[in-house]
Parts: sequence; C-alpha cells; structure tokens
Amino acid sequence: MENTIDVILHPVRIRIIQALINQQITAQQLKELLPDIPQASLYRHLKKLVEAKIIHIVDEIPNRGTVEKVYSINDPNKAVIGPEELNKLSKEEHLGLFIKFMANLMGEYERYLSHEKFNLVNDGVSYRQTSMNLNEAEFAEFIKEMTAVYKKFSANKPQTGRRRRTLATIIIPNQTKEQ
Repeated sequence: MENTIDVILHPVRIRIIQALINQQITAQQLKELLPDIPQASLYRHLKKLVEAKIIHIVDEIPNRGTVEKVYSINDPNKAVIGPEELNKLSKEEHLGLFIKFMANLMGEYERYLSHEKFNLVNDGVSYRQTSMNLNEAEFAEFIKEMTAVYKKFSANKPQTGRRRRTLATIIIPNQTKEQ
C-alpha cells in the first residue's frame, strides 16, 4: 500500500484534492472540472483517496438505477503532508517530493497555456522570485500574515464571477555563516 505522501502527491490526485477544497462534488462534476482525466482513471484515483481517508463520501444520490457519490475532503489536515512525516524523509525523498510538486505546477501551467486564447496580463498570471532578509521574529510575522491572507481567500466557495486560481509558495532559506 502507498504511503500518504505518495497518495497525495500523485499528479491526478493533487488535482482532485484541489478541486474538492471548500466544496462537495460528484465524480461527474469532477469530470467536468478535470476533462483531460479519463473517467476510469478518475474513479480509480477517487477510490485510492477514499481508501487513504484523505477524502470521503458525504452523500449517495440515486440516479437512474445507479448511485452517484458526493465527495469531500475528509479532514483538510490529512490532505497536507505533516511535519512529522516530512522530518522522517531523506534528502533524496525530499528532492523527489519537490520534483513532483514542481511537475504538478508545470502541468497546471501547460494546461493554462493550451487554451486557444490566453492572456497572461488579463488573467493575472505571474511567476516571480524575491529574497527577503528577515530575522526569526520577522519571518514568523510574515508567515502569520501570509497564512491569514491564504485562509481568508481560500475559504471562498466557487460561484459565478469567481475564477479558480492556483497560488504556489516555496520558501527556501539560504544557509548562514552561523549554521
């Protein structure tokens, strides 16, 4: 059986988890959100996420002789790799996880660019890197404020006029002479 990290970081399962944030949806609705994933693959990945207790079935709706399941994230904390699990990993395993993370971002960007009419400026697309000099207290304040902004806006439910956007954050500290 795959460990939780491998279950979460599969490219298709990452997309399913992202689609389920703050909403309960059926496999058919997921198929509409993720049209490039074959239906059989989608069901296989949903099953794996349910078995790993990362998502769960919140309702079953009878529909023309079948039962349509409604999925939701079981516990948002289970859809995240915790510090205990991360601390157990080797350097090579961390690098592998980072590569999977970056591959997922590249896939999302490629899907965006594959649309016939895309406009990076109008769509608010950006990628940038900045370095900041922060002491530990300033860094803690920065993380606290950034977390508050994430929480405020990631709680938004899908609705007309809202467009789903992906924001990825990577924080890599430089080594200092003191270390």
